[in-house]
Amino acid sequence: MAKLSKDNLFILLKSLSQSEKRQFKLYVNRLADNVDAKFILLFNLLDKMEIYDEQKILESKIVTKTQLSNLKAHLYKQILISLRLNPVNQNVRIFIREQLDFSTILYNRGLYKQSLKILEKAKQLAIEHEEKNIAFEIIELEKVIESQYITRSMSTRADELVVEAKNISKLNVIASKLSNLSLQLYSIMLKSGYVRNEQEKNEITEYFNNRMPKYKFEELGFREKLWLYKAYVWYSFLTQDFLTCYKYSQKWIDLFEENPQMIYLNPVWYLKGNSYLLECLYLLQNKSKIKQVIENLEKTINLDKFPKNDNINSLCFLYFYNSKLNLFFLEGNFEQGLNLVDEVLKKIKSNQDRIDEHHVLVFYYKIACLYFGTGNNKKCIEYLNKIIDFKNISVREDLMCFARILSLIAHFEAGLDYKLELQIISTLKFLVKMNELHAVQKEIIKFLKNLGSVYPNELKSELKILYDKLKTYENDPFEKRSFLYLDILTWLESRIENKPINIIIKEKALKNVR
Repeated sequence: MAKLSKDNLFILLKSLSQSEKRQFKLYVNRLADNVDAKFILLFNLLDKMEIYDEQKILESKIVTKTQLSNLKAHLYKQILISLRLNPVNQNVRIFIREQLDFSTILYNRGLYKQSLKILEKAKQLAIEHEEKNIAFEIIELEKVIESQYITRSMSTRADELVVEAKNISKLNVIASKLSNLSLQLYSIMLKSGYVRNEQEKNEITEYFNNRMPKYKFEELGFREKLWLYKAYVWYSFLTQDFLTCYKYSQKWIDLFEENPQMIYLNPVWYLKGNSYLLECLYLLQNKSKIKQVIENLEKTINLDKFPKNDNINSLCFLYFYNSKLNLFFLEGNFEQGLNLVDEVLKKIKSNQDRIDEHHVLVFYYKIACLYFGTGNNKKCIEYLNKIIDFKNISVREDLMCFARILSLIAHFEAGLDYKLELQIISTLKFLVKMNELHAVQKEIIKFLKNLGSVYPNELKSELKILYDKLKTYENDPFEKRSFLYLDILTWLESRIENKPINIIIKEKALKNVR
């Protein structure tokens, strides 16, 4: 994947809407001295650029090379201050921090009672909106003021603050441990993918149980429950227990539905919860529920009070289009899915600074599968090569593995026999480096290695033998997900029965309507 310059200032500036650019200019021009300021001239120059070009900046004579770094840092800071003042970016979290800043200023000026009054209101607001980290900061400042005996408050005040600090600190510790566990599980997922056998499952289960903090559910607030559900979602994803994953991702969404104000304060986590729910439903092949969740999510997002910004828009793109493509796979509507390809590619390009490379490669894999499903094997190979040629080791191992196996099958289908042997050697070299292959992967590789010795009139019977072997793994808890990454059974059926893949999938869908 070609990479454009990742200059942070340029990316931030290009993320601004026209109204935000106007507000920035009004903000910086409020003082006459700023009219010809160098950082404004730099802003205007960068705004006209399509691609960041440092040489062009230096040629403009706005700034020297030695001064450029400091000027960019100053402009970056001024843009952030302008965005901070924009009413569009105001929310309860920012308001509470602002009140804490105000109270600190009052305290430093010796206006202690005024400071405490603001702190008390800010603390209640923070607790009400599950902002317990900042609530703890507020209590600590209250303790500083009270400990100096400045206000001569009632004698019980000190005890009250100690109890508040202790309770909130306890919940903060639980939330921190749960968030750490969730993040660690997510890291394992990206690095190694799903568990492959009972031993790996036991290791992950032990890892999970050893790091799960002790808690009383009835004492947990919204935030702690949210992190608890996240941890269980990732644990069940890793162990391929998709029913449990569905259970906790649904709890995740129910938690937001029970606390609707949190949807608008934490829109990213609301969207991510829905994405995990949709992923579970795809793995469980529940088409009707997927459609229902997408419909409900679209209604919420379209509400006027739902936050709108570039980050939200990019996440909506990821989750909606990923789920729509999954539906096409479950229904066998590959031709219809191809109608979305140009739109997906345009959105990937327009969101390139906000979408990580792993998600881009997942889209490439899904696009390759669409082309494979329509019989366009050369286009399938083209998109698979984008994944195979990618060298970043942080990409999930299982995605790279199935991309290579699908590429082998696509070469076989396209009749590119002269490239097939090289492909097999390259794939085997990659697979040797993997910790452990799935049984499904082993059987496919074994079949492809022996293809050269199979006569054309024997091919159908050999495919039937492979089909019978793989069919035994269809419901194996550690193997069944392989068939969703690569629907090898349907491909084999299409070859054996001389039917297009999409026809076979549609026939299956009619038998299993839900």
